[in-house]
Amino acid sequence: MLLALDGLGRFASFSLYALRIAILEPRSWLRWRQIGPQLYSVGAASVLVVAITGAFIGMILALEGYDQFAALGQQEQMGGVINSAVTKQIGPVLAAVMLAGRVGGSLAAELGSMRVTEQLDAMRAMAADPVRTLVVPRVVACVVMTPLLTIYSDFVGSLGAWLIVTGYHGVTNADYWHYTAQFVSAWDPMTGVAKSVAFGLAIGLISCYKGFHCEGGASGVGRAATDSFVASFLTIIMLNLVLAQFLGSVQHLLDPASMKTLIS
Repeated sequence: MLLALDGLGRFASFSLYALRIAILEPRSWLRWRQIGPQLYSVGAASVLVVAITGAFIGMILALEGYDQFAALGQQEQMGGVINSAVTKQIGPVLAAVMLAGRVGGSLAAELGSMRVTEQLDAMRAMAADPVRTLVVPRVVACVVMTPLLTIYSDFVGSLGAWLIVTGYHGVTNADYWHYTAQFVSAWDPMTGVAKSVAFGLAIGLISCYKGFHCEGGASGVGRAATDSFVASFLTIIMLNLVLAQFLGSVQHLLDPASMKTLIS
């Protein structure tokens, strides 16, 4: 218990320090040679895996849900229900989980390797702050690119569902997009994007923390990469629960009429 509390305190201190630099000292890290490669690594290099995940999730939902909707005679409304679920819940979570595995593990392994080879200590010896130089650009890249990839995942998932619903099940194209417009309000993608910002921040901070504090040589680097994914995944799931309740309450206060959608 005490070890867990100690680890939580160290993570909180590490995160607050990194966030303070990111917010109050942007000139120290906002250089293209620092942030550009991280934006590419987190964003552009993840496009393919996010697209494949989003497309197949949309198609699976369309395949698995058709019989239930057809039994009620509501198969024309599948597009609206699927796209509402994808934009608010499934899209942000799956995009974040894929990034936690592909990007989070990579960040933890990269920084962990620098830790065990004493490169971080060498930077401190030369009066260079490794958090400012290495951590903040990576965290900012995760925060910036995760929402963009989530939007892309939502779009591809909607196209995947459209392909199955209209091409395989025979629902008309007009019905698919008509009910999508009815069920998916502007608040739904905004909710997904807001969640993805929190997910990206969690992935960046957890992965960098695990890499910065790994021990035990090469095996320690492997453990750091694994631990970063597990911790990021659990955090994403817990954040999704908390944010779903919070954002749902905010939506109800600001726009009570929007709560008539089937997916809350």
